[in-house]
Amino acid sequence: MKRTIRTTALIWGMLAAIGLPAATAQADDQTPRIDLRVLVVSDGGPSTEAIAAELENAGTPYTEVDLEDTGRATIDAGFLADTVDGRPRAKYQAVVLPNDNPFPTGSAEMAALTAYEQTYSVPQVDAYTYARPQVGLNAAVGTGYAGSIDGVRAEVTQAGKAGAFGYLEGAVPFEDNSPTVGESYAYLSTPATGADFVPYVQAAVPGRSTKGSLVGEYRHDGRRELVVTFVYNQYQQQYRLLARGIVEWMTGGVHLGAERNYFAVHVDDVFAADDRWDTELNCTPGDVDCQPGEGAPDPIRMVPADVDHASAWQNSRGFTLDFAYNASGSEDYREDNGGQDALADKLKADRDRFRWINHTYTHAYLGCVQDTSVVPWKCATNADGSTRWVSRNDIVDEIATNEAWGVAAGLPLQKEELVTGEHSGLKLSPQQPVDNPNLGPALTDTGIKWLGSDNSRDPVQRQVGPATTVSRYPMNVFYNAGRASEQVDEYNWFYTSRAQGGSGICEDNPATSTCLSAPLDTATGYTDHIVPLETRIALGHVLANDPKPHFIHQSNLTEDRIAYPVLDGVLGDYDDLFTDDTPVVNLRMKEIGVEMQRRAAWRAALDAGQVSAYRIGDSVTVRTPDGVALTATMPAGTQHGGTGFGAAYAGAVSGWASADGLPYTLDVPTSAGAPAAAVEPAGKPAPPTPAAPRTKVPAGVEKRVPYGAER
Repeated sequence: MKRTIRTTALIWGMLAAIGLPAATAQADDQTPRIDLRVLVVSDGGPSTEAIAAELENAGTPYTEVDLEDTGRATIDAGFLADTVDGRPRAKYQAVVLPNDNPFPTGSAEMAALTAYEQTYSVPQVDAYTYARPQVGLNAAVGTGYAGSIDGVRAEVTQAGKAGAFGYLEGAVPFEDNSPTVGESYAYLSTPATGADFVPYVQAAVPGRSTKGSLVGEYRHDGRRELVVTFVYNQYQQQYRLLARGIVEWMTGGVHLGAERNYFAVHVDDVFAADDRWDTELNCTPGDVDCQPGEGAPDPIRMVPADVDHASAWQNSRGFTLDFAYNASGSEDYREDNGGQDALADKLKADRDRFRWINHTYTHAYLGCVQDTSVVPWKCATNADGSTRWVSRNDIVDEIATNEAWGVAAGLPLQKEELVTGEHSGLKLSPQQPVDNPNLGPALTDTGIKWLGSDNSRDPVQRQVGPATTVSRYPMNVFYNAGRASEQVDEYNWFYTSRAQGGSGICEDNPATSTCLSAPLDTATGYTDHIVPLETRIALGHVLANDPKPHFIHQSNLTEDRIAYPVLDGVLGDYDDLFTDDTPVVNLRMKEIGVEMQRRAAWRAALDAGQVSAYRIGDSVTVRTPDGVALTATMPAGTQHGGTGFGAAYAGAVSGWASADGLPYTLDVPTSAGAPAAAVEPAGKPAPPTPAAPRTKVPAGVEKRVPYGAER
């Protein structure tokens, strides 16, 4: 009884502060309108910025208030709520604070937030706070633990699995990328006696038999807080695993924006052969990094057994590879081998097991005409000093001839997709800082709409003539290596110092994340160092709602088949972390391009203030500009006009929809936890909430520790 009286008393005083009259709160036809927008109050720390980044990336509207900005808006009743068309409106569906109270004790702003959350049943996320009774936990010092949890394997509790974190299998491993840099810090503690606190993610308290909460829900005084007691940044795996759940908890599973875990792998140069790295010369004979005439080319090319292995691997993983092909590789091979090409025959027979992408006929360089008489090569010039460009006709011939060969071979192509050899034709620093001016017209001639680009040098989606680029992540599994020892030798060359026999690239560019303090053992370095590193990097992309594909080469699927340990690492680790209803989304290039295009248009509309969305009871209304598809995540069972909305993923439904500039309405299930109507006031306000104490942020969270740091 005492608790109920205290809660009611709090609300009475705070309703007056918000300016919501009692009669309005009681009227049945005055169910509040809750805008689908999140308020993020930031102190510049990494944790609130991580949540803001998650919202930004997913396309979920939010307003950020920077407490360090002297000209910022004041958080008061008018900032938080008003009335629209005679109906009380809550401007934010959730509040994110740096901790449970980042304001001075007795702050009017914290009082306004408290009243707002109580009145409209708006939840609050404490992005990173100290464990203590004010957040429903025993003090960490003395009864729990305060310190590093680098490398700790936390777990989702049964309550977490039954709630917002149900997409996780259970384990939440914390990164430990460097033995010399602290990358995490946590306050582990148990719920305080009498507190209504439910842990969602917990870890063992060092030296004790108990487990302490890392993420948990605290209900008190008519409010709900998600109490997070560990620090993180937007890149760390532990946060990436939990980010979805944090957003689902704060929004009740009803919000604009969507998130999925994507992974696609393009295999370039199929049918062709790739030149092999020479471990003595430290270059690739036959390619432009060797001096003309230096060394003898030693081609690497798949064999039919590699096709069987790829098919079996795909079946075991439920995953499809995209084969980017160069048809002249087969034609040249037949010419040199009495008209026989068992690899091409096998790939044609098994063509429907893979996806196919036009990679040009001969893999020719389609930018400037290359002058390879020097290393590094340069663009050839005309007599007047202007750049010599590969012609429009030559580019068209490369694209069209390869397409015609693929059609004749029955390859299931998407004719609008193209990856040029080495992404050539597109700008390449320092030799070719602009696109080949003949590329766009040639793409028009051949009907190309989606053009692969290299994310390491061209990461932003852009137009090239009629085509839209799709940036691809290069994996550090080298095109010129079929054996693990070759891969390690070349890796050592690139990433060690000149004094150690390396290229010195890291001395010239210290920010390179894959630098080595000493050469790797060629017998063990691939398995022990490169595979775990590349797995972590690629999995990081998968967990970041990033649809961009990765690319490797056909040479990596033959001989030692060095690509598979990395791919198995990514997909195996993923399967261990996520439930079956949260699968990896494996799209082809065109679909990835469309997803990226839609996101860009959606983000532009959000930034321009052209999107509005709100919830009244069980009804959600969204308005967008003409031609801009909306994206949303809703509880399972949500309908639009009597038809189910979106596609099932991670226990919810999400997807894109067209509103055509009209109000788009969604009916969410009654069980989806609609915000409560404004409550009846009575009594008087509670004592002021004390300011939260300062928490520790280690160097490895303030500044990201690269995945490639030495261990």
